[in-house]
Amino acid sequence: MYPFIDLGPVHLGTFGLLLWLAAVVATVVLHKNFVRNGVDADALSIVAVVVIAGVVGAKAWHELQDVTTLKMAMARIAAPGWRHPLDVVTDFLHWFQAGFAWFGGMIAGIAMLMWMGRSARFKGPVEGTQGERVGALRMLDLAAPAAAVGYGVGRIGCLLSGDGDYGIKTTLPWGVHMRPDALVPTADLVQPTPVYELLYSLAVFWVLWQLGKKRRPVSWLTGVYLVLSGIGRFLVEFVRINPKIYFHDTMSNAQVAAAATTLIGLAVMAAARSKGVQRDPPQFAAETSGKETV
Repeated sequence: MYPFIDLGPVHLGTFGLLLWLAAVVATVVLHKNFVRNGVDADALSIVAVVVIAGVVGAKAWHELQDVTTLKMAMARIAAPGWRHPLDVVTDFLHWFQAGFAWFGGMIAGIAMLMWMGRSARFKGPVEGTQGERVGALRMLDLAAPAAAVGYGVGRIGCLLSGDGDYGIKTTLPWGVHMRPDALVPTADLVQPTPVYELLYSLAVFWVLWQLGKKRRPVSWLTGVYLVLSGIGRFLVEFVRINPKIYFHDTMSNAQVAAAATTLIGLAVMAAARSKGVQRDPPQFAAETSGKETV
């Protein structure tokens, strides 16, 4: 694994590089989804804001699980004092390199997407005009494929940096070693769980992209994403090193959150089906012209 890349005097963290690549891929996917659904919005701006919110949310969720350790870390960061601001900033950035919780990032990302969906608009019937607002729930549907593929690519950053998101000890031929300078080193051969998540995320992306080609009730695709992502995270936790602290030490914190996400997704899908509110993408507009949509 390669937690850092040195290019002369430049010292780059691979986690940050892969997070950037994940944002680029997600931007491309979101832009293409905007185009095929007639959305007049800047995918790059939306992804940039959502990524920042997601990273902050993921870090906050992880750290707040152990407030005592968080207080100790903050005291250690502030130890040089404000007369040495560079040392404080350097220690803070080093602390911020590892320790992120998927569930916190997802909640923060969803909240930011919903907020931005209130201002984004569809294209109007005349070139250069704007139509109705996209809306919070419809924005989540549009972003679901991008979220799936972005999450998978970002996970490889966790593997390259060796930040502790790898799996349990294994004898499998595709097991990997962590370098001594990894953020969370280990001498064991371990399962490359981020690779599993990447492959699963690509499959989820493909499913969501195909489902998005047809008319769907608003928020139904969001429900599908929650169900599929929750199932994937629940299963991969069985071979990850996260401590099992719930239900007689059989489930990790992430598994409980993933199970809840799956149930919420099923409820969202059921509610979307029952309400049947939808907005036709451009390719179906001709078929539904003259018909009243709910």
